[in-house]
Amino acid sequence: MTLADCGRVSEIRVRGWRTAYRGLMPQQYLDALDAAEDAGRRRALFERAPHDVVNLVAEDAGGEVVGWACHGPYRDGEQRTADAELYALYVDTGRFGTGVGQALLRESVRRCATAGHARMLLWVLKGNARARRFYERSGFGADGTEEPFEVEGAEVPEVRYATDLTGRAD
Repeated sequence: MTLADCGRVSEIRVRGWRTAYRGLMPQQYLDALDAAEDAGRRRALFERAPHDVVNLVAEDAGGEVVGWACHGPYRDGEQRTADAELYALYVDTGRFGTGVGQALLRESVRRCATAGHARMLLWVLKGNARARRFYERSGFGADGTEEPFEVEGAEVPEVRYATDLTGRAD
């Protein structure tokens, strides 16, 4: 990913939230999401990201960004651990089911395994059945850890998923 990709990544991310979280979060919150504001935050995050945070994009044959993934060390509160974490994975809603998400996830898993991480963890909204199926088909499973998450007074709990990276390096 480059700094120039941040605007497109934010468009994909905001549309992804509006699609995946419809009915799970207050609609007024989703409607108020602004891709331009998100792009500003994304640029600031990208410019100051630690060297161990990796942003990947998938592009179509014409060079348009159609997906984004971000991974790095697992965050346990303010501490980074030896495990890896998939922080984000979003695909343009018009590209669902085309393999873009699988390709981004495979590459993130490969890079984390090559870096020597034993496990990769991620958080997914408990009610996001589509994403949960996607991760389960990719070898991740809920590990029993849940965290509360609240958006404008609505409870939207998250579930932690994990996969073993042992033996998955290049």
